Amino acid sequence: MPTHAADYRRPRGGYWTAADLEHMPDDGSRYEVLNGLLVVNVAPKPRHQVLIKGLERALDAAVPSDCFAAVGVGVLVGDDEPIPDLIVCTLPFGLDDRGIPVDQVRLAVEVVSKSTTLQDHTLKPVFYAEAGIPNYWRIEINPFKGQLPNEALPVLFAYEPGVDGSYAPTHRVSAGQSVTLRNPFELTIDPGTLLPF
Repeated sequence: MPTHAADYRRPRGGYWTAADLEHMPDDGSRYEVLNGLLVVNVAPKPRHQVLIKGLERALDAAVPSDCFAAVGVGVLVGDDEPIPDLIVCTLPFGLDDRGIPVDQVRLAVEVVSKSTTLQDHTLKPVFYAEAGIPNYWRIEINPFKGQLPNEALPVLFAYEPGVDGSYAPTHRVSAGQSVTLRNPFELTIDPGTLLPF
């Protein structure tokens, strides 16, 4: 049996499915399936994880009682299974299921790492919008193209579906600024508080 991702070959049908992820090695990498392609990312750095933990705490205090914030859980979209950094989904869901059905996901969040910049800026927003996820947040923790002068990191970008179904920006909030987001529920947040040290 293969022990590294490099030992795996494309499945017989030519496309990867969420079911194929059951056979991937437990080697610290994150394996996802997007549009039938296997996507492999290295384990994130501490800054990324500390911010996710801070955001999870903020969301836990704000989500309605019929919702749950979950970190690193797969989203089931047909045969695909992307893994956002964090989701907010409706309850109930199966604790032993492979992932959360996409129709239960209210928010998908990606924290951009250097290795995931292209995916988080282009591929995943398109995929999530087409899958019907009503809210997408992208959080920049490293200097990025298009960063404004004196714009303090982290910067949170919030998106909702526009007239054509693709995401349209609703908020751009940098560290030191506080904003009240109203979708998918009300949350007042300053991105700077998500990195406490």
